Amino acid sequence: MLMTAADYRESLRAYRPRVFVEGERIESVADSAILRPGINAIGVTYDLAHVADHAETMTARQHTSGRRVNRMVHVDRDSGDLLAKLEAVRLACKISGCAQRYLTHDAFCAIFQATRVADDAHGTDYHQRFLAYMHDAQDRDLTLGVAMTDAKGDRSKRAGQQENRDAYVHIKERRKDGIVISGAKAIVTGAPYMHGFLVMPCRTHTPEDADFAVCCAVPVDAEGVTVVARKAGRPGEPAAKFSGKYGQSTGVVLFEDVFVPWERVFMAGETEEAGLLTTSYATHHRQTCIGARAGFGDLLIGAGALMIEANGLDPEKHGHIREEMVELIKIVEGFYACGIAASVHCTREVAGNVMPDVVFSNIGKLLLATQIYDMHRLAHTVSGGLIVTLPGPAEDHNPATAGSLAAVLGARADIPYASRMEVARFVEDLTVSDQAGWYSVISLHGGGSPEAMKREIWRNYPVMEKVELVEALLERGVLDEGSRVSKQPGRCCVSGCTVRDLPGVEAKPTLAVSEAAE
Repeated sequence: MLMTAADYRESLRAYRPRVFVEGERIESVADSAILRPGINAIGVTYDLAHVADHAETMTARQHTSGRRVNRMVHVDRDSGDLLAKLEAVRLACKISGCAQRYLTHDAFCAIFQATRVADDAHGTDYHQRFLAYMHDAQDRDLTLGVAMTDAKGDRSKRAGQQENRDAYVHIKERRKDGIVISGAKAIVTGAPYMHGFLVMPCRTHTPEDADFAVCCAVPVDAEGVTVVARKAGRPGEPAAKFSGKYGQSTGVVLFEDVFVPWERVFMAGETEEAGLLTTSYATHHRQTCIGARAGFGDLLIGAGALMIEANGLDPEKHGHIREEMVELIKIVEGFYACGIAASVHCTREVAGNVMPDVVFSNIGKLLLATQIYDMHRLAHTVSGGLIVTLPGPAEDHNPATAGSLAAVLGARADIPYASRMEVARFVEDLTVSDQAGWYSVISLHGGGSPEAMKREIWRNYPVMEKVELVEALLERGVLDEGSRVSKQPGRCCVSGCTVRDLPGVEAKPTLAVSEAAE
C-alpha cells in the first residue's frame, strides 16, 4: 500500500509514543502544531509517489518481493536505482527543504547487505529476519527513524570504558525470546513522528565491546522508549515563509530496558559485521545527502534569481551578480555530480544490492558540508541587504507605517512591494534565521563530520595506483627479488653509480646502499 501524506499523518494516531518537546509532553504527535512542519515534510515523499509525472522516480519494484514500494524504503539493485533515488531525494527536498525519510532507505540498504555477510560468516539467520521485517514495513509504507549516533560520553574512551554504559546503546540482557537494550541515541532525525526506529551501531567495536554491536528494530511507542526532541521548523512565526510549513525535528531517544524479540534483532555482538554495517550506512547516507542538499540548493538558486529581479537588476547586464549566481550553481551541481558519479561507479555486494562508490560519495558529502556556508553567502550577495533590514511582519499591517514602507522599499514598478518583501523573507528564513543556522550545522555534521569523510576518502582512494603511474613515467623499476628501488644517486644498484667527470675532480664510485649502511 502506498500511503498519501494524509494517510501518513493518520497512521501516526495508531501509536502512543512518549514524546517531550520544549519541556511539554506531546499527547498526540499527529495533532501537534509544533511538529506539523516535520510531518508535512515527510508527507511530501508520500504524495509525490501518487503524482503521475513522478511515480517512476518516487517508486520502485522491490526485487526481493516483486512489489512496488516507495523509493524511500527501497533497496537499490543497480546504478539506475541509485540515480533514481538521488533524483527522488532532490525532488522531495526542493519542495520540503529536507524530506528526512530517505534515512530509512539508507538504513535498509546497509542492513540488507551486512546481515547477509554476517549470516555467511556465522551461520545466523539475520538476513531472513530482516527481509521479513523490511517487506512488512514496505507493505505498510512506514517511515523509520535511524537511531545510530550514540551519546558517546567521554570521546577519548571506547564504549566499554565509559563510566556510564548507557552512553552507548547496548545489550543489557539476552533472553530465550529476545534481548533487552539500554542506552541513548542522539540526533535522531524526525524522532517524534516516526513509526519506529532502526537501532544501529555508530562506530566499530572491539570483541570486548560485543554487547554494543547491536542492530534491531523498535516501535516508536515500545515500553521504555522516550523521545526528547526539538520543535520542527518555525511553526506559527509570520516571518517563516518556508519553515513555518516545512521543517525538521531531531531528538534524543532514551532506551530504558527495552525488550526486543529475536525476530526484530538483526545483529547481536558480531563486531566485524557490525562495523561493516556502520561504514556501509555511512556511504549510502552520504550519497543520499548529496541529493538532499542539492534540493536545498535549488531553493537558494530560485530565491536568489527572484530577489535579483525584485531588486531591479539583470544578470545579463550586471556581471558581478551573474558571477555570484554561477558560483552558487557551480557549487550545487558540483557536489551533485559526485552523487551521479557515485551511482554510475557503484559496486555489487554479495547480497545482490549495490553500494555507491565510496570515494565519490564522501567527496560529494564533504563538498556540501564545507560549502553550505558559501551557498548562504552567495545567496546573501545576490539578494542585497533587504533580507536583514526589512522590518518585521507586524509592520505589514500597521496603518501608521505600512504605506510609507511600501512607497520607499519598492524597487521595480512592475513588481509590488509585497512581492519583493515576501521573497526577501523567504531568503531570510532559508539563510539567516535560527532554523537556517541549524540546517547549516546539520549539513556540516549530519552523516558524519568532515573529518569522517576525509578519513574515508584517504582510506579508499587508490593513492598507490597514482604512485605506480608516476614511477612508471619516471622509469623506476624493481629489483629481481621484487623490492622497490630508487634512481637516487648511489641507491639504484649494488655497485653504485659514477659521477660524471668534472674538471680537476677525480671520479669516485658512490657508496651503494649496503656499503652506506656499514
